[in-house]
Amino acid sequence: MSTRADDLIDRRRLRRKLTFWRAAALLVLALAIIAAGRWVFGDTLAAGPHIAQVRVEGTILEDKDLLDLLEDVRESNAVRGVILTVDSPGGTTAGGEAIYDAIRRLADAKPVVAQVGTLAASAGYMVASAADHIVARQTSIVGSIGVIIQYPEVSELLNKLGVKVEEVKSSPLKAEPSPFNPTTDAERQMLAAMISDSYNWFVDLISERRRLPRDQVLTLADGSIFTGRQALERKLVDALGGEREAQAWLTAQGLSADLEVVEWKPRNSNGSILFPTSAAEWLGSMLGLSQRGVLDRLGMEHIFLDGLMSLWQPEKAGLQK
Repeated sequence: MSTRADDLIDRRRLRRKLTFWRAAALLVLALAIIAAGRWVFGDTLAAGPHIAQVRVEGTILEDKDLLDLLEDVRESNAVRGVILTVDSPGGTTAGGEAIYDAIRRLADAKPVVAQVGTLAASAGYMVASAADHIVARQTSIVGSIGVIIQYPEVSELLNKLGVKVEEVKSSPLKAEPSPFNPTTDAERQMLAAMISDSYNWFVDLISERRRLPRDQVLTLADGSIFTGRQALERKLVDALGGEREAQAWLTAQGLSADLEVVEWKPRNSNGSILFPTSAAEWLGSMLGLSQRGVLDRLGMEHIFLDGLMSLWQPEKAGLQK
C-alpha cells in the first residue's frame, strides 16, 4: 500500500512540474511574440488614435532609422498629429536636409509641431523649422544659422617628426584640402564657394518656412544664438512653452484634447534578450546613457562627421549653464 501511495504522490509532483514548465513555456512564447511584434512594427502597436512624439536629439546625421520612423508615423492611421521634440546642436547639412524633407512629407499628411528643449541650433533649427509650429522654452538656445567646414593641417608636425607624404593625383584640387600640406588660395576659394552655396540654400529655406524677408533672415543668419524669448521676438519660433503648449496647438488644429501622447522610437531601439542591442547600446544601458551618449562621453562623435556641417560648438562659444 505504501508503495502505491508513493507512486501517486510522485505522479502528482510530476504533473505539477509539467504544468509549471508548460505555463513557463507559454509565457516565454508570448513574450517572444510580443518582442518580435515590437521589433518588426515598432510603436505602431499603440492602441487607438493618439499623438506621436518623435525625438530628434544629439548630432544630426542622415539617420536611416529616424527617417524610417518618420515614414512609419506618416503612414500610421492611428497617428492624428505629431510632436517633434528637438534637442540638438546641429550636425551635417546633408543630414539636416534629409530629416527636414522627411518632416515636410509628414506635415503634408498630419499637423506637426516642434517643441524645442535645451537646444535647437544650426541643423537642429533647420529640422525644427520643418514643423508647422515651433514652441521653445524661454531659456532654450535657438539659431546659429550658418554653415562651417573644418579640417586639421598637420604639415608642420609631420616635418618635426621627419614624416613626408608623397602623392600623385590627376589635378591640383583633387583630395584637397589635405591635412598633409598648407591650404592654397585656390583650395580656399573652392571651399568658400561650397560654403556660400549651402549657406544661401539654408537662408532661403528659413525665409520660406518662417515667412520672413530674406534680408531680415540674413541679419539673423550670422551664426548668432538666441534664447527662446529672443527667438520669439525675431519670429524664429511661434510660442513659448513645452509639451503642454505643443499639444494645445494641435488641439487648436482640430485634434481631440483627450488624445494620448505616445513616444515612437526606431524599430531597432528596443533591445532585449531575444533581440540583443549593439555593444554601444549595452554599454550605454549599464552606464545610464544612450548609445549616442556613450559616443559623446568618449569624445568620438565628431570623428564620424563628414562633409559640410551646420553645427553650434559650445566649447568655442564659451556659453555654459
